[in-house]
Amino acid sequence: MDTADQTAAFRESSIRTLLRQAKQIGAEYYRLTSKPLGVTGEVAEYEAAEKLGLTLAVARTPAFDAFRDFNGGQIRYQIKGRAVPKADRYKGMVPKIVDGDFECVLLVLLDKATLDAIEIWQADRESVMKRLDAPGGRARNERRAMAISQFKSISRKVWPDEGAADR
Repeated sequence: MDTADQTAAFRESSIRTLLRQAKQIGAEYYRLTSKPLGVTGEVAEYEAAEKLGLTLAVARTPAFDAFRDFNGGQIRYQIKGRAVPKADRYKGMVPKIVDGDFECVLLVLLDKATLDAIEIWQADRESVMKRLDAPGGRARNERRAMAISQFKSISRKVWPDEGAADR
C-alpha cells in the first residue's frame, strides 16, 4: 500500500470513528432533551454512501450529495435522512427536496435511538418532481417535502436487501 492509499485509509477510518461518536452523542442528546442535535443529514449521507457504495460529493454541491460512476457517466443522488422510532418508522416527513441536477433521491431512515440506518429507499427524479408538483398541500407544493409514506409509494427499498439472506 503506497502513502496515498495509507492516507486515504486513515482518513476513512477517522471519519468512521467520528461519525460513530456523533451518532452516540446525537442519540444521547435526543434522549436528554427530546431535540435533535442536527447531525441527521450528515449521518444519513455517510450511511447511504457506505451501504450503497457511493462517493460523497464535495460539501455544498448544489442539488446532490453523492454519486456513482456508471457506464461512462454518473448517477447523482440527493440524500435525505430522517430519524424515526424503529417501531413506527413510516410516520413523518421527508426533508425538503431541492430541484436541480440529480437522477435519484435516497431516503435514509435512521433509528431515533441510535442513529443507525434502518432502511434506505430510492426514487427517481421524475417521480419525485411529479409528486411534489401535484396539486396538494403546502408541505408538498411550497416546502417541497412529502410524507415518508408518500415517498415510499413512488420508491423502492434498496437497503437492506432482504433477498440477500436467501442467496
